[in-house]
Amino acid sequence: MRIDTDKLTDGLYGLGWSTVKRLPEGVAVQLGRQLADLAWRRRGKGVQRLESNLARVVPDASPERLAELSRAGMRSYMRYWMESFRLPVWSPERIKAGFTPEDVHHLEDGLKSDRGVILALPHMGNYDLAGVWVTTKLDTPFTTVAERLKPESLYDRFVAYREGLGMEVLPHTGGAAFGTLARRLRAGGLVCLVADRDLSSSGIPVKFFGEETKMPAGPAMLALQTGAMLLPVTLWYDDTPIMRGRVHPEIEVPQNGTRTEKAALMTQALADAFASGIADHPTDWHMLQRLWLADLEPRGGAAETEPA
Repeated sequence: MRIDTDKLTDGLYGLGWSTVKRLPEGVAVQLGRQLADLAWRRRGKGVQRLESNLARVVPDASPERLAELSRAGMRSYMRYWMESFRLPVWSPERIKAGFTPEDVHHLEDGLKSDRGVILALPHMGNYDLAGVWVTTKLDTPFTTVAERLKPESLYDRFVAYREGLGMEVLPHTGGAAFGTLARRLRAGGLVCLVADRDLSSSGIPVKFFGEETKMPAGPAMLALQTGAMLLPVTLWYDDTPIMRGRVHPEIEVPQNGTRTEKAALMTQALADAFASGIADHPTDWHMLQRLWLADLEPRGGAAETEPA
């Protein structure tokens, strides 16, 4: 009997959204930790890749220390999923109390300026929680971009989920997204983009923890084209039910250089801000995929591909 993996994947996510959100919060937290430990003990490709990535972030870590970091990293990653499954039933009060960002005045000042604001984040903490905090606590809608997922029904679930949290969601593929984002920014709106992993052929080379990778050109190019503020954001967890975060100072447009050169400098500054937050909280960086160019190079004459 052939298993339809697309239907199975969609069904499992559907089960998570329908079942986990009904669990008491303490039960959901404990379940997430158990699932994370199970995945960590199985040592699948995702866990191995997480450890490999963490070895760049904490280069002096021993194998034993890397194992500790990856276990904590899987617990953080599963906390993200448990929270995300439950966010639709969180009360406004729970949402407002669930996230405490530092230096949020950078965002508030930007919104008051009517220049438009771009928040750029790495895969840290729970950016969905940060987003619904913005729509609830700050009463500010925003536009974001979602990667096309397979099966299509799973992508539709994610779009419906995020739109239900008050976000406008555009598909990552196709050139129309950039134009729509630019229009939102010119109108003084807010755009939020996860921007530590390039999913296109137009990424900008950067140095990240001492090695070369590429990051999306979108945040810098949007800032250059529209005059919007570009603000990096990093997120992390501690030992409480509250997520922490920091809104970093604006990445300003360089005075000299071509448009391409300016975008490169701004994207490197964005990478540096991400690296500072990840170095401080490495276990809350949920990068279970290949990132650095050295890991993406073809081996044995054939290019390797991996789902995002």
